[in-house]
Amino acid sequence: MTSTSTAAFPSLEAALKHFFGYDQFRLQQRAAIEAVLNQQDALVVMPTGGGKSLCYQLPALLRLGVTIVVSPLIALMQDQVEALNNNGIAATFLNSSLDLMEARSREYDLLQGRTKLLYVAPERLLSENFWPFLTRLQQQVGLAGFAIDEAHCVSEWGHDFRPEYRQLHRLRSAFAGIPMLALTATATERVRQDIVQQLQLQKPEVLVASFNRPNLYYEVRPKDRQTYGHLLQQVQSINGAGIIYCLSRKRVDEIALRLQNDGIAALPYHAGLPDLTRAENQRRFIRDDVRVMVATIAFGMGINKPDVRFVVHYDLPRTLESYYQESGRAGRDGEPAHCTVYFGYADVSTVNYLIDQKPDEREQNIARQQLRQVIDYAESTVCRRQIQLGYFGEFLSESCDRCDNCRFPKPKQDWTIEAQKFLSCVARCRERFGMTHIIDVLRGSGKKRIRDLQHDQLSTYGIGKDRTAEEWKILGRSLLHQGLLEETVDGFPVLKLNAASWQVLRKQLTVEVAMPEGLQGVATGTTSATEDGLLARLKALRKRLADAQGVPPYVVFTETTLRQMAQRLPQSLDAFARISGVGSRKLEQYGQTFVEEITAFCGEQGITATATPPPPLQTGDTHAITRQLYQQGHSPDQIAELRDLRRSTIIRHLSDLIEADDGVELDDLVSPERQQTIWAALEEVGGDRLGEIRDRLGDGYSYDEIRLVRGYYHRAKLES
Repeated sequence: MTSTSTAAFPSLEAALKHFFGYDQFRLQQRAAIEAVLNQQDALVVMPTGGGKSLCYQLPALLRLGVTIVVSPLIALMQDQVEALNNNGIAATFLNSSLDLMEARSREYDLLQGRTKLLYVAPERLLSENFWPFLTRLQQQVGLAGFAIDEAHCVSEWGHDFRPEYRQLHRLRSAFAGIPMLALTATATERVRQDIVQQLQLQKPEVLVASFNRPNLYYEVRPKDRQTYGHLLQQVQSINGAGIIYCLSRKRVDEIALRLQNDGIAALPYHAGLPDLTRAENQRRFIRDDVRVMVATIAFGMGINKPDVRFVVHYDLPRTLESYYQESGRAGRDGEPAHCTVYFGYADVSTVNYLIDQKPDEREQNIARQQLRQVIDYAESTVCRRQIQLGYFGEFLSESCDRCDNCRFPKPKQDWTIEAQKFLSCVARCRERFGMTHIIDVLRGSGKKRIRDLQHDQLSTYGIGKDRTAEEWKILGRSLLHQGLLEETVDGFPVLKLNAASWQVLRKQLTVEVAMPEGLQGVATGTTSATEDGLLARLKALRKRLADAQGVPPYVVFTETTLRQMAQRLPQSLDAFARISGVGSRKLEQYGQTFVEEITAFCGEQGITATATPPPPLQTGDTHAITRQLYQQGHSPDQIAELRDLRRSTIIRHLSDLIEADDGVELDDLVSPERQQTIWAALEEVGGDRLGEIRDRLGDGYSYDEIRLVRGYYHRAKLES
């Protein structure tokens, strides 16, 4: 490919379908692409699996010149180049894995305008030997732009700071006028400001997509002597690839060996292994030769595998940000995935030891505050997704129903009076102290520091003696997680009141708190045996094709695309082309092979007619849009994200559609066993008093389930 322009396509969506096979953009992708095409600097923050790469890959194909992509890891750039080449897109990389002859050949192709994207590490990009080539490339072919991937590495406040990234600001002075796009999956407001400043972005378009990953289920389990047995059971029960993170190399080797002895195809990955062994283990995992990778955090950004079905932290994560990043390696294809933390206090001592090895006291203070945030997350009884999103400054207004605390909620109590005491004490202490000091004042501590500060003279001194320190700590955490209180994050956590705090103090808001209880497991959804059978065959076909080409299976097609094939059964090339993820190149390369496999399967199963593709999306009827997205295989959470609506709104749509018998199957959304129990409660109480029905069923049943079953209940009553 030499050059392309937007004029070659009637719309950006047409270009998206042609090159990548997708029909529509995800949230913020279009805005980012338009900014790049308008030669504007931009900072894009999208969660893992949110489609960051497309934000620079598509503009690179629509503009003259070469786009330079700065990537920190060899494995990551190689994976992306493989995927692009397989899609018929001219991309290449220059790194230390190439010999001199191969590097010169690639440089020649670049200078001849045969390549559209060049991936390089920051060290090579900024080296004196590479600079003349870059200048020549600009003069001879032109530079379309710079894309700085994993841009959080620029900031010392990010979870993976790399000093060499600090030098990338030199691009701005040397190549003035060339637009720069910075991209990262995780960045707090402070990190975003630092990225803009360090890279010297000029009036950038800052696009922050939601950090919410609705397809991920989060849970915390207690860590005890039976933990390995629980882990083994979990690995055996989940069908698909997984990553298990451990804090030490010794633990990685131990868990990997035990899994192997128990019949699980698992491999270790850590910095103590030879480079060739690490690379080979990673390659085998990415290409589905083994199912499980047991790793330290060294196994991180280089993983470009979209179909990871579970991520387990066998040991405690170091920070909430690193946990979000590491757990986010699950479910990048948008399919359901499971994220588990095993929490034990022995791990806290291990992490504290690692913190003590840091040479700078300020770094130690920050790290300890970050560790406390992780412990708060593990011990919390509120929605885990709310805690994660709150860390990044995003507010989730309702429970997620996709974590253990929401699925199995603990009984809540009205703690409004206690909350008023707590917040009043923060105010009396002039918002200058942390949680431990506030609790000491409330409980009437005789500590010398309390007396020296004369806080034993405050009206709030001793008014909380009737509650334990642990109960006050749980309340304090809950206030923070619910957005009713704030805390500084510079290593010296100080509690601060906000507008919501004053609403509680003025009795305008009530506060409910749940006390911790034992943790439970999670139910999983089901699919039809026919669909599962075809999906297994399509995966096997994908693996054979990938092995023949020497590429990871997801480069051929993602699991999401295979699942659509299994659901819609395309038995012609026209029908196959309408599958999301099938572009013109892949249609030509794989279409006939997959259509023949699907046709053969349908013949064996006695399925004679090709499944009807969903009709074009209509914009006039909101229920029809929800129905069509549901029929395309999207979950309620995914539909809510795609439509930018509340999940509760989508549930109401689905309930109405079930009641109208309009294309939605209740069995897909609520298991038959739970339907029977809810039905019995509806018969006993009646269909209109949801609160009373929920009380009768107990906390194990959600309002969403009741609404969905009620839709079918109303339909049955009308028909009878």
